[in-house]
Amino acid sequence: MRIRVRRTGGFAGIERSAEVEVSGPEWESLSSTVLADGGDDGDGRGVPDGFSYEITVDGRTVHCRDPRLTDAQRTLITRVLEEGA
Repeated sequence: MRIRVRRTGGFAGIERSAEVEVSGPEWESLSSTVLADGGDDGDGRGVPDGFSYEITVDGRTVHCRDPRLTDAQRTLITRVLEEGA
């Protein structure tokens, strides 16, 4: 399974992205939860200088923003940005 996370925004506006190729039940469960949770409601509102995320799992993409991340989204984002660096 290929997972890509793209983070934009923040105070400096620096984009960061990472991509990993992973397998295993833990990754599958976490990815399924993130996709099932979906993204933000599309209202375009976040917090000033907050981050926006694009999470793509095998071609399916969700968008989310701080501070409205689910626990699963936050966990997946952290793991991919750390392991894909």
